[in-house]
Amino acid sequence: MKGSILVTGFEPFGGERINPSWLVAQALDGQRIAGRPVHAICLPCTFGEALQVLQAGLQARKPAVVLALGQAAGRGDLSIERVAINVDDALIPDNAGAQPVDEAVIAGAPAAYFSS
Repeated sequence: MKGSILVTGFEPFGGERINPSWLVAQALDGQRIAGRPVHAICLPCTFGEALQVLQAGLQARKPAVVLALGQAAGRGDLSIERVAINVDDALIPDNAGAQPVDEAVIAGAPAAYFSS
């Protein structure tokens, strides 16, 4: 079957010891879903670097499907984001100490992207 499934999770952030998104991604790594191999990558919780690691994973695996997982502290339910906004705006610093406010993730790119 053509193409794999790439699942991403994040490293711990905001003083937490674990990040459930990475635990789920790790559990799926090496499995097969609908005949497709699953590969997981852990994204750093640092602005800019996370995108670079993701792009490297996309280039290396050329997946047919990408499932990007994340953690929303205090949220008790699973939720699916339908729109990704092209804005970095941090309430607290990332793991490298950066705390951007109203900065474009990708300069000159569309303001938002819908999931598919």
